[in-house]
Order: sequence, then C-alpha cells, then structure tokens
Amino acid sequence: MAKPVQGEYGSFYEGYISKVDTNNLHEAVNTYSHPLSYFYVNLPEEKADYRYAPEKWTLKDLLQHVIDTERIMQYRLLRIGRNDSTPLPGFEENDYAITANASLRSFVSLKEEFIALRKSTDLLIQSLSEEQLNNIGKASGNNITANAVGYIIFGHMMHHKKLIEERYL
Repeated sequence: MAKPVQGEYGSFYEGYISKVDTNNLHEAVNTYSHPLSYFYVNLPEEKADYRYAPEKWTLKDLLQHVIDTERIMQYRLLRIGRNDSTPLPGFEENDYAITANASLRSFVSLKEEFIALRKSTDLLIQSLSEEQLNNIGKASGNNITANAVGYIIFGHMMHHKKLIEERYL
C-alpha cells in the first residue's frame, strides 16, 4: 500500500505524514522503528526534568505525550483497520499532559512503557493487510485511512525527535 496522499487524512496531519519517506507502512516499520526506539530509550537521565523554557514540558512530559499520542493513534489504527466506522473524537494534548503526572514517574519506567507500546504498534501494523490499511474511518472530524494513521504514528515520533534534538539536548 502506497504512502497516503492528501484526501486520505485531514490537512492537520500533513506535517507528520510528509516526514515519513517510505513507499508503504510495512517498510516504515522496518526503516524507522529501531532508530526511533533507540533514540528515545537513550535520552539522557540527567535531562529528564529539563524544560527549555518556563511553562514548557519537561523531557519526561514530552515522552509521556509521545506515548499517549501513539496509544491513541494505535487505537484509531485498530478501529479503522477492523472497519469500525464509528467516528473517533479528537483529544487535547495539554489536558492529557496535565493529568498524566509524568513528573511522578521514573524516566526508566516511561522508557519501558514506550518500548512495549512501540512493539505492540509494530505488530499491529504488520498484522494489517493492504485491504485493511485501505479502510476509511473518521477521526477528529476528518476522514482518514488506517494507512494514514500508521504514517502519522511515525511522523509524530519524528517530529518530537527533532524538537528534542533542537531544544532539549
């Protein structure tokens, strides 16, 4: 299944999808999963509570956000991949960050959760057929294919990797 094109997802997601340079989602798993996992798992412990500016998220908060977003997108991928046409609501990332209490967790526990979730997402993606990836659902008020949701997962991680490199490390 080819990389999604405009019309297969809401325009808000273009920035994420454009970051993924593969011809299909299964190739994205093979290309990006290990390097992204390696990057996030090797974030330095001494930077865990660092914020690059007042009122900005700490590195723990940011990793929790990446986890929460992937979990939500994984659920969307499952629902749409299984041809569930029930509209899926959006979510407010800042509300999640406030109530996640990432500051109370160890950085190690966040990294362990991230790795477990990544493995689970990759296995889900690998289990979906081309037909299932073509399924169309509705999320955050927009039509979207399961394939596009998978690309968003990788693009979102890449987006935050770049922000971490520029502002946290």
